[in-house]
Amino acid sequence: MYSLAILCLLVPFIAAESSPLSRNRFKLMYTFGANNSSRIVGGVPATDGQIRYIISLRYTNGGSHFCGGSIVSERSIVTAAHCVDGDSASQLAIRYNTLLHNSGGTLVNVASLFMHEQYDPYEIDNDVAVLNLAAALDLSLPNAGSVSLPDQGQDPVEGADVTVSGWGTLSEGSGSLPTALQVVNVPIVGRPKCNTQYASFGGITDQMICAGVDEGGKDACQGDSGGPLVGQVNGVNVLWGATSWGYGCARANYAGVYTRVGIFVNWIRERIIE
Repeated sequence: MYSLAILCLLVPFIAAESSPLSRNRFKLMYTFGANNSSRIVGGVPATDGQIRYIISLRYTNGGSHFCGGSIVSERSIVTAAHCVDGDSASQLAIRYNTLLHNSGGTLVNVASLFMHEQYDPYEIDNDVAVLNLAAALDLSLPNAGSVSLPDQGQDPVEGADVTVSGWGTLSEGSGSLPTALQVVNVPIVGRPKCNTQYASFGGITDQMICAGVDEGGKDACQGDSGGPLVGQVNGVNVLWGATSWGYGCARANYAGVYTRVGIFVNWIRERIIE
């Protein structure tokens, strides 16, 4: 049996046979946009002002953190579609400007959401969504800021150092979340290599990119879904991916799989409030 994890906090760990419909494994374990959570494996607590662009996604009825997201403008968030699949905007809120998912910062309600029209929950494909907020964020605050989108069609180079952050579990199968934001650096894994790693699961699609270390031990995990995969281009933070899925958490020879933001930039820009 193969164990896949979607990194949200809505769905429990999934065990599935290897088949074209069994991608909901890795980060889907806790990512699922609703009730389960996970965190970064092999990382360290973020320092004040280090990761200003991340938000914690939650329900408006006093719910706890279940997914992450990235601030791309004062009014808009990019996250994973699987995080909000089946939800309405009125159910959702974000917490920002804090290193803690359960306190500090400010809560802001979501006014509208756009899930990609071709999102496939079985293949976890086209796993991207935009949330527009009911009020503008103050991006001058110490732990608040936006991350830049790449150009349409732009990808990070293989081997480039990228940063993954979130409040997901610290180990595969863990049922508890860290209070403090975690951060870990990993390299981009080339698409041919990642396809080989996931060959028994049908490989990855053109809408996915991968990052991780061959020896394992560093990765996103349950509860990190939707959160940012960020690299620097000429000193500017660029959003290359949104945490999506994978086989387990931080396993050797299985990179984490992320939404390939670069091919969705036009779609995102048509829906965000800039």
